[in-house]
Amino acid sequence: MKKHIKIKGLDCPGCAAKIERAIAKIGCVTEARVNFITQRLTLEAPDDRFDDILRQAEQAAKRVSADVAFVV
Repeated sequence: MKKHIKIKGLDCPGCAAKIERAIAKIGCVTEARVNFITQRLTLEAPDDRFDDILRQAEQAAKRVSADVAFVV
């Protein structure tokens, strides 16, 4: 499954790149792209684990920047 998730609180392109790398390290993630301009995450992962991976992705993003939140 591939979804586009709106990100709130993303302040700089450097943070976007760090968040992208952190999410890409999560097991079963096949694609993780953060677009700073559109403030969106493109996340692709298996359907049966997508919700769990999305929670892990938000936790990883918050470790990079505490102000970040996903709008699903």
